[in-house]
Amino acid sequence: MLASLGESIERLNAAAAALERTAAWMEETGAVGKITAAVEGREQELLRKLEAAEQQIAELRAQAHRASPARQTVPASTMQLLAKQGLSTVDSIQAETLDAALTGLSLEQRIAVKAQLMRAGLLAR
Repeated sequence: MLASLGESIERLNAAAAALERTAAWMEETGAVGKITAAVEGREQELLRKLEAAEQQIAELRAQAHRASPARQTVPASTMQLLAKQGLSTVDSIQAETLDAALTGLSLEQRIAVKAQLMRAGLLAR
């Protein structure tokens, strides 16, 4: 066991010496400066790409807000569920009114009705 420990220590010393020689060589040849310049150049490139991506995201968000979905029709099954709950017109429905009207439905039915109303543009998020 002591022999393997001694071998490990010798290998670690050799590795440390090799690293020191490599670091000294890199400083002498200016490799560190080249690597630093390359990293800084890459950083600037990545920052430009990030700015372009953020601008594109902002444009897409603005475009999504402008292009609100055209009014769609609400499925007949949804209208029937709403009618059973006392809502006959859905042109100007308030979220609180809808919540109160849908209390008799199961959770899945409430979610489905609200999702369909949102898709139709009749209920804000």
